Amino acid sequence: MTDFAAMNAKVIDEFRANGGEVGGMFANAPLILVHHFGAKSGTERIAPLVYLAEGERLFVFASKGGSPENPAWYHNLLAHPEVTVEVGEDTFPVRATVLDGAERDRVYTRQAAAQPQFAEYQEKTDRLIPVVELVRR
Repeated sequence: MTDFAAMNAKVIDEFRANGGEVGGMFANAPLILVHHFGAKSGTERIAPLVYLAEGERLFVFASKGGSPENPAWYHNLLAHPEVTVEVGEDTFPVRATVLDGAERDRVYTRQAAAQPQFAEYQEKTDRLIPVVELVRR
């Protein structure tokens, strides 16, 4: 298991043991577990991600810390958009939909105001960081 995979496994275990609450780098941040399937392999994976909620709407951000490329989970959601999420102690199916234009910009601006590191991530990269809405099915 890679260091990254081991870190994710620890976060996932802590999330599940504490009703969605975790410490460390995700302390006090809203966290969601997104179950997704490898675009090529079809292997199920779980990504712990910081999210933004607007009422019933849920959004995640393919920031990868401002890296020049999108994270693997983003490519997986494009290939297999019908997935499941865990929020707190609730698990439910969603469909991933990429936002664009003014709606994408509005949501990303809200996220950057709530979690300032997201503004830094966008400044670090030349790509426009994708915003994905997770629509309950």
